[in-house]
Amino acid sequence: MDIDKELKDLKDGKMNRRRFNALLSAAGVSLVMTPLAGRHAKAAPEDQATFFTWGGYDTPDFVKPYIDKYGEEPNFATFGGSEEALTKMRAGYIVDVSHPCNQAVPRWVATGLFRTLDTSKLSNWPDIMPSLYNLEGNIVDGKPYMAPVDWGRTSITYRTDLVELDGTQNSWDLLWDKRYEGRIGMLASAADAWWCAAIREGVPFTELATEENFKKVAASLREQRPLVRTYTDDTTSLEQALASGELVAAMTWDSSAVVLKSEGVPVEFANPKEGALTWVCGAMMHKDAPHPDRAHDLVDALLSIEAGRYLIEDNGYGHSNKKSFEQFTAEELAALGLSSNPDEILSAGKFQVPQTQEFETAMNGEFEQIKAGF
Repeated sequence: MDIDKELKDLKDGKMNRRRFNALLSAAGVSLVMTPLAGRHAKAAPEDQATFFTWGGYDTPDFVKPYIDKYGEEPNFATFGGSEEALTKMRAGYIVDVSHPCNQAVPRWVATGLFRTLDTSKLSNWPDIMPSLYNLEGNIVDGKPYMAPVDWGRTSITYRTDLVELDGTQNSWDLLWDKRYEGRIGMLASAADAWWCAAIREGVPFTELATEENFKKVAASLREQRPLVRTYTDDTTSLEQALASGELVAAMTWDSSAVVLKSEGVPVEFANPKEGALTWVCGAMMHKDAPHPDRAHDLVDALLSIEAGRYLIEDNGYGHSNKKSFEQFTAEELAALGLSSNPDEILSAGKFQVPQTQEFETAMNGEFEQIKAGF
């Protein structure tokens, strides 16, 4: 590995920090990066709020205003799926802020483990797009349980030089194509995989829980199982495998294609004819948050223009703060497959809808059996 070259690419904006750190790790190299903000006297980790989030979001780039204020990063803890996160918190794991997606909000609220946010403590709240927080089960007495942060798509990132361009790259069928046996990658969470298989099978999200459709989606994922080289929630490992050619196609979020394109890897993020999976995720505060004031500051940091610029520029995700989009031209947004109007993107795909706890438990259990080969 040519560290000087990689450092130059990072400086020139040809590589983002997340990818740079992943390459160093893969090479067995560690590096202490220059802090993003001036450091004040360090607080002990237990004095900082804890952010329980998806793998890949545990980065200081996402919470810069919090670091500016407290001189220290929040504590990060990660999960691979929102059901995993909820199960852990129901078992007694207490955090300040967690990061579910829209279809999980009613179930999370029903547990009684979360509190509404005091929007008067969120300086960025006036700039948040109402269509992203006026979601089923989210607003109680005018206050939100979830502050929307990021929105985007789950689809297929594929190698344009390794996939035969016969039209299948524009269909979910690409991830079931037997020509690529052993070269398909999948996200390991049913929160993505099950829903995308449902799209392929033409199952409406409002009818996911019927016995017939449950069996149909499970059969589809079992059909795919022999083709899959890896199931993982580590998006960086999927990106590395796509870059090396070990994988020719993988289920990913928007960010993977953005990262790989920035490195010159010939990939595209598919726009399946059946529709991509679309979602909105955000921040929810635990009712027993040990640091409620810092928890609100953490949520406010996630809603900031700085967080939005990072999500859009480095990851290709949409952000809830409308002012974040003012940092980019219409051409730059179009190149990332984005629009400053989230409804244009979300309505063009298949938007997740809430399901019952019984369905979520059955879905996750069945998917674990499928991954294990049963």
